[in-house]
Amino acid sequence: MKCLGLMSGTSVDGVDCAIVQVSGSGQNLRIKLLGHQISPYRPSLRRRILLATEGGMVADLCHLNVLVGEIFAQAALRTIRRLGFSPKNITLIGSHGQTICHQPRPIREPGVGLIRSSLQIGDPSVIAERTGITTIADFRARDLAAGGEGAPLTPYVHYLMFRNRDRSRLIVNLGGIANVTYLPADGTLEEVLAFDTGPCNMLLDALVHHATEGKLVMDREGRLARRGTSLPRFLSGLMNHSFLRRKPPKSTGREEFGGAFAAQVFQDAKKQNMSTQDLLATSCEFIALTIAKARRWLPGEVDEVLVGGGGVRNRTFMKHLAQALYPIPMRTMAELGIDSKAFEALAFAVLAYQTFHRIEANLPAVTGARYPVVLGTMVPGRSSPRPLSH
Repeated sequence: MKCLGLMSGTSVDGVDCAIVQVSGSGQNLRIKLLGHQISPYRPSLRRRILLATEGGMVADLCHLNVLVGEIFAQAALRTIRRLGFSPKNITLIGSHGQTICHQPRPIREPGVGLIRSSLQIGDPSVIAERTGITTIADFRARDLAAGGEGAPLTPYVHYLMFRNRDRSRLIVNLGGIANVTYLPADGTLEEVLAFDTGPCNMLLDALVHHATEGKLVMDREGRLARRGTSLPRFLSGLMNHSFLRRKPPKSTGREEFGGAFAAQVFQDAKKQNMSTQDLLATSCEFIALTIAKARRWLPGEVDEVLVGGGGVRNRTFMKHLAQALYPIPMRTMAELGIDSKAFEALAFAVLAYQTFHRIEANLPAVTGARYPVVLGTMVPGRSSPRPLSH
């Protein structure tokens, strides 16, 4: 099958779209990335989504759910055309959607019990209607219903693509949130361990936004951080965050490390008269150390680190990460022939393939679910796409 994956992460920068050829069954899949495209959000839409994550009104969420579905559908059709396909060539779309709220820590409700929840917008019915392609979405919901945290889900695909008979590998994803996946040498799917380690690009981007009063949205290639010095005292304060001491399974998002957290970090730095460069350098080292120190939860040694995600482009951060992980050798996914920016979209194309074939694809040891489940909700496609009439 040719499957298309759609993903927008906690950085809320746009829609990653990947077309993937998948064949085989169970854990023995052949996966080939056919192409990838990024469709950035308009700045005004990005602001609206970020406002919604910080406490949007119900009417705003209702509207954005459909609007983001339209944006995802447009991104899918644009990518299909650019790569020389037609919608009829694509069997399935797997859409993660845009996370608005992720609450994996349970809340007890009288007469019901413990409730965990996660909300992704981007209505799959809209995507299926506009593209004509069967669309699978709401991947986190079934794992949550089975007692898990609903995340992370990509470690299943890490195992399919990166397991190695002779070397144990740590896969590091540098998105808005950083997470790790441990693949023991010659290990089974049941031996995979994965969890979120803390903030990543979301923190760095927010600090740049604060420091430049919105003139910059990111520290491109880590140029500002490269001119700064990491300050040990401030770094020590950041490392005291309670999430870093929490044992896996664990996942997190903007609720813990979003706007309020970044604003507090920026204000604390301002009180200490830190320069923007020093603040970013210190934050880069902070994120690198949260990843390196997460090895305390691993059951074995790491022979090799593979790094993917948008943070790979931040050269200053990558330097800090290599130092924090030394002497473990570190490579990027690109060195193995996988565009790291495409990986998460690719992963949801693969997860959609497994859902279509009724294959359980969550990892209970990773998410905390009581048992494996088939992920996602399926919306059947149409014989031909139907555009929105104007």
